[in-house]
Amino acid sequence: MDRKSFLNLAATTSLSSLFPIHSIFESLAMKKNIAIQLFSLPKMCIADFPGTLKMLSLMGYKELELFGPYPFSTQKAKDNWAALGPMVGFNGSGDFDRDIKVVKKLLDDHGLSSPSAHTDLDTLMNNMGALGEAAHTLGHKYVVLPAIPDEYRKTIDDYKKIAETFNKIGEEAKKNGVRFAYHNHGYGIKPKDGVIPLEIIINNTDPELVFLEMDIFWTTAGGADPVQLLSKYPNRYKMLHIKDMKHKATFSGDGGDASQWVALWGEMTTAGDGVLDLKSLFNQANKNRIEHYIVEQDLVADPDLALKKSIDYLKKL
Repeated sequence: MDRKSFLNLAATTSLSSLFPIHSIFESLAMKKNIAIQLFSLPKMCIADFPGTLKMLSLMGYKELELFGPYPFSTQKAKDNWAALGPMVGFNGSGDFDRDIKVVKKLLDDHGLSSPSAHTDLDTLMNNMGALGEAAHTLGHKYVVLPAIPDEYRKTIDDYKKIAETFNKIGEEAKKNGVRFAYHNHGYGIKPKDGVIPLEIIINNTDPELVFLEMDIFWTTAGGADPVQLLSKYPNRYKMLHIKDMKHKATFSGDGGDASQWVALWGEMTTAGDGVLDLKSLFNQANKNRIEHYIVEQDLVADPDLALKKSIDYLKKL
C-alpha cells in the first residue's frame, strides 16, 4: 500500500481497526515491567551486590523489589529479623550494608529501578516518615507489608482491626508521597467462622489508600484461584509475585504459621515448569492493568539459571 492509499484508508477507517494498538501497548508494558524480588537470591546479594545487579540486568530484568529490615526500620523489626536469620540461613537485607544513595547509583548504573519495597508492620506504623524519605531516594512507588504478624490475625475481630490499621497506614503513606500495599501470604484465604479473612481486609479498606500485591503461589496454596480473585477485585491488585508450583498443593492447615509455609517451599519452581495456568493469569492481569510483574522464587537454588529461565518464559508468554 502506497502513502496515498494508506491516507485514504485512514480517513475512512479507525486506526484501531488496522492495528491492535491497545494489545501492543499492554504486551510491551508487561515485558518492560518484569521485576525480581531480591528475596529470591539474598545470599548472592550479600556476597556481591553490584555483581548480582549486573547479572539480573543482563538477564533482562528492568525492576527489582527490596526486602527489609533497613537502617531506618524500628528496633522491633530488626530484632524479629535477627531471630529469623538462623531459620533462613542469612542475615543481610535492605541496603546490603550500603548507603541508600549508593544503592540508587548502583541501580542507575545497571539500568534498574525499584518501584516497590517490602518492609514490616512496626515500621509502617511507627516510622513512615523515614520510610517515605528512603522511598523517594530509591524511587519506590509502593511500600509493601509482606505478611501480617501472627498476633494480629488470630480472630475475625483481629482482621477487622488490621483493616482499620491498614487504612491509617495508607493515609500516612499518602501524606509521605508513597502508596501502601499488602502482600497476601497463604493465611486468611480459607473461611474462618463462616467468613474469608482476606475479604474482610479488601472490603474494609479504602481502595484509594490500600493496594494489593498478590502472590500467586501462596494464594493457590491457601486454596483460592488467583484468576478468580483478580476478576472479582479488578481495581485492587497492582502487583503480582510470580512463581510456579511443581504439583497442585495446599497447606496442611489454614496456612497460618511459618512451618506450613516452609513445608511447601519445595513445591516452588521456575515460571513455566509447573502446573499453574500462567497464560490465563496473565490474560486476566492484562485486563486488570497490573502494573508490576515480580518474579520471586524464595531462596532459589542456582538463581543464575532459574531466574533467567523465568524471565525468558514470561517474555515469550
